[in-house]
Amino acid sequence: MFLLFGRERKPKLIQLSPNHNILYMSQLAHSEFGKLKTVFLKKASAAFINEEHIQQYWESLNYLGKPDMTQALGEYDSFENILKEHGAEVLYFPTDASVNMDSIYCRDAAIATSHGMIICNMGKEGRKNEPAAQARAYAAQGIPVLGSIVAPGTIEGGDVAWLDATTLAVGNTYRTNEAGIQQLKELLNPIGVKVITADMPHYKGPSDVFHLMSLLSPVDNNLAVVYSPLMPIAFRNLLIARGFELVEVPDQEFDSMGCNVLALAPRVCLMVKGNPITKSRLEAAGCKVIEYEGAEISVKGGGGPTCLTRPVGRS
Repeated sequence: MFLLFGRERKPKLIQLSPNHNILYMSQLAHSEFGKLKTVFLKKASAAFINEEHIQQYWESLNYLGKPDMTQALGEYDSFENILKEHGAEVLYFPTDASVNMDSIYCRDAAIATSHGMIICNMGKEGRKNEPAAQARAYAAQGIPVLGSIVAPGTIEGGDVAWLDATTLAVGNTYRTNEAGIQQLKELLNPIGVKVITADMPHYKGPSDVFHLMSLLSPVDNNLAVVYSPLMPIAFRNLLIARGFELVEVPDQEFDSMGCNVLALAPRVCLMVKGNPITKSRLEAAGCKVIEYEGAEISVKGGGGPTCLTRPVGRS
């Protein structure tokens, strides 16, 4: 089954054919750390397009600097190859004139569940068209949709993280609001998923990209990379109570995206190059760490490896 929102912004239950996309339904979606099986990407070539496109958007989208197109393409090819070398099936969001260069951070426009995708409603005005563009790509692949977040609700995928198969943590941020979180609860409650809210700090304000996953990357069922100085106390205590060991990111590696770590499998971690302390702490916790060069595709736009990927299936 899947859910769609009706006129009164309330979920309406629709029957889904039981044999609809059996391959998708057989894969684990409620995980941040199972072995990555199927993932969507938006290639740098499809998001950045050309130097003129970058010049038009990078400042208004609050990038730290103007990405170099040639270097970005090289970085992205290396990043993509790492995913393929570790056995992931890669699907692609196509070039779409309705979206801009931020679409490279494709996690944010949807949430994967075992009953289909939840199509987000972006909190950043410059990214409003991305959810609809992704929905078209899911339809083309025969991937079902569980439901959509609609105004006044907003949710971005960088604000959600699976703690286990039945628990989804959601950050209450400038990009994800209470109305969106309530809609998310209404969608997930019928499939047995509990939503835990983490009330995030102001930090640098509404113009900054500051998601829950800026502070949290689960890399195994009992191990998470965190940046504690900005983490809500109640949420940090909850992680500890649930048995998570916390790999602490030092202050000097927060801005260089030390906390943004993608699990390719349990304790097999992909992170941006340039965070040696976090890397060594992960290795001390028994992790294999793979690095990629991300100066152009990650650091300048504030989007690490979790942001660059939209996993739809793990095992």
